[in-house]
Amino acid sequence: MRRSIATVCVSGTLDDKLTAAAAAGFDGIELFENDLLVSPRSPEDIRTRCADLGLSIDLYQPFRDFEAVPADLLRANLERAERKFDVMAALGVDTVLVCSSVSPSAVDDDELAADQLSQLADRAAARGMRIAYEALAWGRHVSTWDHSWRIVQHADHPALGLCLDSFHVLSRSTEPSGIADITPGKIFFLQLADAPYLRMDVLQWSRHHRLFPGQGAFDLPGFVNLVLAAGYDGPLSLEVFNDVFRQSDPARTAVDAMRSLIALEDRLAVRRLPPAPELAGHSFTEFAVDGRSGPSLREALRGLGFTHTGQHRTKPVELWEQAACRIVLNSAVTSPGDAAINAFAIASQDPGRSLQRAEALLAPAHPNVREPGEAELAAITAPDGTSVFVTGADNDWRSDFLPTGASSPGAGLLTTDHLGLAQPFDHFDEAGLFYHSVLGLEHLATEEYAAPFGLMRSRAVATPDRAVRVALTVALLRRGEWAPAVADPQHVAFRTDDIVATASALTLPRLPVPSNYYADLAARFGLADDFVTTLSRYGILYDRSPTGGELLQLYTPVLGGRVFFEIVERRGGYDGFGEANAPVRMAAQRHLRLSTR
Repeated sequence: MRRSIATVCVSGTLDDKLTAAAAAGFDGIELFENDLLVSPRSPEDIRTRCADLGLSIDLYQPFRDFEAVPADLLRANLERAERKFDVMAALGVDTVLVCSSVSPSAVDDDELAADQLSQLADRAAARGMRIAYEALAWGRHVSTWDHSWRIVQHADHPALGLCLDSFHVLSRSTEPSGIADITPGKIFFLQLADAPYLRMDVLQWSRHHRLFPGQGAFDLPGFVNLVLAAGYDGPLSLEVFNDVFRQSDPARTAVDAMRSLIALEDRLAVRRLPPAPELAGHSFTEFAVDGRSGPSLREALRGLGFTHTGQHRTKPVELWEQAACRIVLNSAVTSPGDAAINAFAIASQDPGRSLQRAEALLAPAHPNVREPGEAELAAITAPDGTSVFVTGADNDWRSDFLPTGASSPGAGLLTTDHLGLAQPFDHFDEAGLFYHSVLGLEHLATEEYAAPFGLMRSRAVATPDRAVRVALTVALLRRGEWAPAVADPQHVAFRTDDIVATASALTLPRLPVPSNYYADLAARFGLADDFVTTLSRYGILYDRSPTGGELLQLYTPVLGGRVFFEIVERRGGYDGFGEANAPVRMAAQRHLRLSTR
């Protein structure tokens, strides 16, 4: 199937949008009228430019407030339509989207609407054109797909069909299953958008919160399969209104859009991707450090029971280990003052297939710089710039490190539980789609919580067995000049089976947690006094899931400017990340920074 994108999906001038769509590999575009109106190019010139870029113009839109109006308005609307047909002829496009009227002049009369749309279709047919009628979810009288279909059926005109938009269909309570029974050939165009489920005015929901497929909560595979069952063979086209996309780099947004369609086609079995191999876990997490941040991270790792076990043969890179927990400190990567997670590695049962899938999803890997005889590692670049290395399950990369001979009893840490990565505001949804589609991680719950310095959103992705977990966070609003929080914090969480024993073995300063927190904890969960006393002694935070699972978590202070470590013990199948405790942790880290100054 052909792939198309509405020009409203991306930012910039029309030239910017066309260039981005072509570079991302789209076959065609929906030309949004506003983009034409502000372009210095004539319609004929736009047609030529699209042809030069290998783009067809699949739809011209929107034509508003046409049907079920008094006779004088109908005459004016038909004249307006003829002028638009002239523009379409110059553009070389044969289908126009007519959305259901929101005009106060429109009346609730399906027979009148069908008659007037039939007259419009007569004029379109005389020009070799078609009318794709769409029910806006906020239409004055026609707001559901089945209502628009009844009107099209009543009109019974070969040049009049439906445009089905996934947002307008799935944002309403009308059952979509009947779409499969629409007469073959009467769905003229298909528009796709995902969205989170929100309780708000549907117009505002549509205008500001649409997302690309796979980034929201809609069942788009189910919806598209219904449309395909009705015989639709036109393009899969994206129409997304989103405040972030409208101000982001159009080239990057277009790639994100294309990735979403490729992943959707895989779920539809239209085009198959290499299956995502099983991931065995986190191989290592790499921090970029310099002369200021490196010593503080080394001291913290020793305090956590880690040992400097290896030194890279040719690079200023150190390997620190404890059980299956592995941290790499890289002094060769530029990190001015602040430490940063610049890379992490996951163990794949089939690294080659993981990389093939990434390339098919527009995330080609780049090889590491290496000397002869060193392990060949390929990295995929995540939306925030982090390198994601794909290793074999045998961890042969460790042979690049010369043993130091050092040993340590450790502190009871077992493995890496998860990574916490703050995302740039403009790329949060892109990151969720990246980890889900490229690495095959499942979306877990999305949470929002009020932090000391603003509202935060967290979205987690993980393998089915939770061997790999990544928690993505973002501040929902850009801050003003007063911004005392840590900018773009990152952390690694390690798992233990006995957090109290681990806490007692640590030799680094604990994060002080207020006694107010523990008093509330005892009241809220009905915890025993001696248990709460133990939690307080070691600065351990606590959470309980509705199903009875428990999470115990312990944090370090912020190190090297923006990073910290976490220790977790999961009990009874607790599957979350203790989001309720995040504001407590953030405030405690803030108070500690103030006191140490």
